[in-house]
Amino acid sequence: MKSPCEIIVWDVLPSIRAALAEELVRRDISQKDVSKMLGITPPAVSQYVSKKRGYRIEFDDEVKAAISRLADDLTQKKAGNLVLRICEICKMAQGDEPTCGANTCECE
Repeated sequence: MKSPCEIIVWDVLPSIRAALAEELVRRDISQKDVSKMLGITPPAVSQYVSKKRGYRIEFDDEVKAAISRLADDLTQKKAGNLVLRICEICKMAQGDEPTCGANTCECE
C-alpha cells in the first residue's frame, strides 16, 4: 500500500507535469524548450506527452484551468516561482483534504 505522500510523488506531481507539458507542446513549443521551462529532461517530456508517464489522474476543470494559466504565464515568461505554482495546483487537485494527510503544506 502506498502512503499518501507517495501518491503525491508518484502520481499527482507527474500528472501535473504531464498535463503542463502537453499544454505547452500543444502551443507549438518544442519538447526541448518545454524541458528547459519545467527543469526536467527532454526524455521526461517525451514520456509525458506520449502518455508513458504521468497519465494516472484525470483533473477536474478547475485544475485544468490552473494548468492552462500556468502554461500561459510560462510562455509569456511571467510564471514566477514554478515550484510554488505547481504546489498550488497540487493542493487544488487534492481538494480540501490533502492527500498526504498533512495539516499544512510547506508552500503556504
